[in-house]
Amino acid sequence: MHSQGTQTSRRHFLRFLAKSPLLAGFGGSAVLWPAEAQDDAVLAGSPKWTQLIANAGEAVNVWDFEPVLRKNVNAGHYAYLAQGADDFGTIAANRSGFDKIRLRPRRLVDTSNLDTSLELFGQRYASPILLCPVGEQQMFHPEGEVAVARAAKAKNALQMLSTVANFSVEDVAAARGAPGWFQLYPTSKWENTLAMVKRAERAGCTALAVTVDVPARNLEPVERFDRDNDPVCQACHAAAVGQSPWRLRHMFDGLDMTGATMGITGLTWSYIDRLKSATTMKVLVKGIVTAEDAALCIRHGADGVIVSNHGGRADESLRGTIDSLPEVVDAVRGRVPVIVDSGFRRGTDIFKALALGAAAVGVGRPYIWGLGAFGQAGVEKVVDLLTRELRIVMQQMGAASLPEISRSSLDV
Repeated sequence: MHSQGTQTSRRHFLRFLAKSPLLAGFGGSAVLWPAEAQDDAVLAGSPKWTQLIANAGEAVNVWDFEPVLRKNVNAGHYAYLAQGADDFGTIAANRSGFDKIRLRPRRLVDTSNLDTSLELFGQRYASPILLCPVGEQQMFHPEGEVAVARAAKAKNALQMLSTVANFSVEDVAAARGAPGWFQLYPTSKWENTLAMVKRAERAGCTALAVTVDVPARNLEPVERFDRDNDPVCQACHAAAVGQSPWRLRHMFDGLDMTGATMGITGLTWSYIDRLKSATTMKVLVKGIVTAEDAALCIRHGADGVIVSNHGGRADESLRGTIDSLPEVVDAVRGRVPVIVDSGFRRGTDIFKALALGAAAVGVGRPYIWGLGAFGQAGVEKVVDLLTRELRIVMQQMGAASLPEISRSSLDV
């Protein structure tokens, strides 16, 4: 029996989804919550398309994958992916921020030899689209991060592995066949953090992105599930006698995690100094949204800055990362690469970030939609669709290569 408060919160979440691009392409038959929790908020989405795509090749845009993933995965796993902080206002801001930026097309520019390639820390990639760290990807497909690595290899895309990945960094590196990046959640035990850093280094990772935006946060949707009585959830979360709850996250293999936590509320800038001295990998700071913190990144020797609000999951700032990007770029002044993620769904979104000075753009949920829908093929198609859209807008703006993209293309 669900409490009135639980039902109200679920309705709020469903109404948010009904107004968001998450429901684009959603026919009324997919299941988000247990049947007793469904209400007319789902149907209020006024679905634009009612037919689920049957394979990755049928997708017209990245949203086409979302309802297929929704159909395929456990409701609690879907909520984990779709949830945001508090009332989801920052998720909404991540999308609405792009609407404030208009484009200024140019005509009669030769873009017949279009080049979307990017060089970053000595590695060349086919496009500026990177695959952001998303934890525990076996929630969405049995091959999880390994399927994503194979897709990244096929498309020559940069993949960043999460600390809480279901597959080991060694397995992912083998599947990718080229250097990747490792995203770090610092733990309360420095010796464990250092062990993970050194392990990623040995596996060939060339960059370390330390996440600093989640010392504490309020995520409610997954708390609405009766996980203790859901056998699907129990298979993942209920530790058997004598087993550690960290056992499905292979970066913690061999580490004593007794009493350890992730996300240190006492974390300070001295931690960046410590990481810099502990590894040969490039160290980037992920979760920066202000000029002040961007300047501190430079002062403490960061090799890059990632503008991110964790896809709207970090805090309820009501400020999209595209809104934060200009001040960060201006503070960095070209001294290190600036990367941005959170809310990117279209080639036009990516172009706007590049025009504002981003070196690369990360996507998270879109490629997970592809993964959960069709595995590796879905991830590859998401990269293809976003690259295709980026190429189209580059031609419209008269930019034949990434260095030719500038703020002159924007009307802000």
